[in-house]
Amino acid sequence: MSFFASRWVPVPDAVRELPLDTKLPAGFRAAGAVAGLKPSGKPDVALLVCDSPEAVSAVRLTATAAPAAPVLITDERTAKHALRGVLVNSGCANAATGRRGVEDAAKCQGAAAAALSMGPEHVAVASTGAIAHSLPVDLVLKGILAARAGLSPDGAGAMQAAIETTDRSTKRAELAVELAGGTVRIAAQCKGAGMISPNFATMLCFVETDALLDTATADLLFGVCVRRSFDRISVDGQLSTNDTAILIASGLGGVRIEPESADERLFGEALDALLRQLALMIVADGEGAARIARVHVTGGVQEDVEAAARAVANSPLVKTALNGGDPNWGRIVQAVGGALAGGAVLPMDVWIEGIQVCAGGAALDYDEPELAAAVTRDEVEYRIALPGEQAETEVFFSDLSHDYVTLNAEYTT
Repeated sequence: MSFFASRWVPVPDAVRELPLDTKLPAGFRAAGAVAGLKPSGKPDVALLVCDSPEAVSAVRLTATAAPAAPVLITDERTAKHALRGVLVNSGCANAATGRRGVEDAAKCQGAAAAALSMGPEHVAVASTGAIAHSLPVDLVLKGILAARAGLSPDGAGAMQAAIETTDRSTKRAELAVELAGGTVRIAAQCKGAGMISPNFATMLCFVETDALLDTATADLLFGVCVRRSFDRISVDGQLSTNDTAILIASGLGGVRIEPESADERLFGEALDALLRQLALMIVADGEGAARIARVHVTGGVQEDVEAAARAVANSPLVKTALNGGDPNWGRIVQAVGGALAGGAVLPMDVWIEGIQVCAGGAALDYDEPELAAAVTRDEVEYRIALPGEQAETEVFFSDLSHDYVTLNAEYTT
């Protein structure tokens, strides 16, 4: 099955998918190990290392006011330095753990840096799992040693296994991008299924490329692509404590991407498609999700279209209707009206899968069997037009199922 499985992510002409057992881009090694953090006995500590001393990086972290300890350490200690290593653990978020949590994250960062023979300022740390549990540092240190011994250009699969928690599907890809100067490689490993909402999602994503980029270009491209992908998804409207997305470019592929060049555009398109498809895979994996949707809103004021889109994406009523294949578009109108309450009356137009059901705030005649069939597809698109044409936005979201409630009711028990 193709990685680019969604109709909402067209495959750029310059991109070619590679088998998942392909080695990582030039200069990268990875590994995963079993340290005992997960009761399941599955891999739970991973290392990623870039062997190029000239590597550049870009980082995006959660916007929450309650960031986890690894987010604080990564933000405070590596912000002014290029990353060349990443330590990740699953099974414990090390969030809401206070001073001890920060100290524990720092110890693990130092141990990983020593294991990778580089300064701690070049090593990011990331964690995922339940909140409010202290990090079992001894187990993580054990995992670091085991992962170091297993570091390999073939280690992406082992790393992927070690970062997953409630994921039902594997979210990784290996791509080749044909540029004027030659072929570059991009690989990514990603996890996420619940506690998902912009700004950002509860997710970890690590992207490696052998393209030669300057720091400003890497940061610009990664920032734009994150805003168009992980910032555009919602499973349950909950912002995580641990969101981390990292891009590292080794430069060892021999192809320099000059700023404002055709190659920069092609590389950016490839990175954008990669992250958008990974984001949609997170939504589709949304802890019991049966189908996903895209809500596209246009109108005169960006603030209004953004509020309207997020209100629809996070509405339990819309999400449960989506789960049941129920064409109850009145819930869409209600969600938008509630989000924009207190302002002028905004007559809206609404389409579901291209079928217009509402014009100027009033119901239209339409083929009900056709609409009923349309909302049972795996991907359902809602389009909303508010007065004006200056602004637009989109949000991708999952339905809300019985399984989601069961999983989250029993998550720590």
